[in-house]
Amino acid sequence: MSHEKYKRLIEAAQAHEPVATAVAHPCDESSLTGAVDAAKLGLIRPILVGPKRKIQAAAQKAKLDIAGFEIVDAPHSHGAAAKAVELVREGKAEALMKGALHTDELMAEVVKRETGLRTARRISHCFVLDVPAYENALIISDAAVNIAPSLKDKVHIVQNAIDLARSFRWEPRVALLSAMETVNPDVPSTVEAAALCKMADRGQITGGVLDGPLALDNAISLEAAAIKKIASPVAGRANVLIVPDLEAGNMLAKSLSFLAKADAAGIVLGAKVPIILTSRADSNMARLASCAVASLVAAARRDVAAKAIAA
Repeated sequence: MSHEKYKRLIEAAQAHEPVATAVAHPCDESSLTGAVDAAKLGLIRPILVGPKRKIQAAAQKAKLDIAGFEIVDAPHSHGAAAKAVELVREGKAEALMKGALHTDELMAEVVKRETGLRTARRISHCFVLDVPAYENALIISDAAVNIAPSLKDKVHIVQNAIDLARSFRWEPRVALLSAMETVNPDVPSTVEAAALCKMADRGQITGGVLDGPLALDNAISLEAAAIKKIASPVAGRANVLIVPDLEAGNMLAKSLSFLAKADAAGIVLGAKVPIILTSRADSNMARLASCAVASLVAAARRDVAAKAIAA
């Protein structure tokens, strides 16, 4: 596969300085290889956090040269997660990357009230999918963190996804998915979709164009939207898909991965820095794309901070 959409994201990220990234417990071949390869492409500057001997042993086994990387010793995976978060709080890292530890272990440190990386935003996850049969890359949210998000939660999920799309220099076209394109009081996701659209009209959600409820076919197929006589700048052209709940999102993302041969990069937003969540099942291209996404988010945040200071 050509991965043209991911290659464009990687090239865009390479225009920026490599992002200092605290990699929590990179003690196996896959997580360490992902960090090393991303560093070679100039996407990140890894700070390897974990048991020094284990990291060095994993590098030796995988025949990886990590001589130029900073290693911050930590006794075990839990300690590595805590130390990686601490490096972010100290301003020594602009991104966080999951190594060979459970996602829950890393996120537990991220969400701690006193020592974590919470912001006013709710934390949410975005998949960035390269679907070979679709013209554009697709953002899907939330398929990994928020199980059954409330309307209040969805405001944050949508805004996080819009901000992500804008960091790619996209015009965010957000489809609020349900099983149908009409508001039905018996289907709560249709009512919430309509409310989110009105909230965007009133400036409570900014930076993107929203439409919903939309069924999946109406969101991504101009032909399906035309048959249903849906006229909007989003229908048939969506690049952000907001799902009703985690189950729907997870099934949609995995369907695209296993049936449509899509690669899925992943990023967690809403914390003080972007968090790269990779899986052992991820392809190397998906890992690199995840690092590129984090780089672009970090660069966009630097721009916002610089403008705020200038103002």
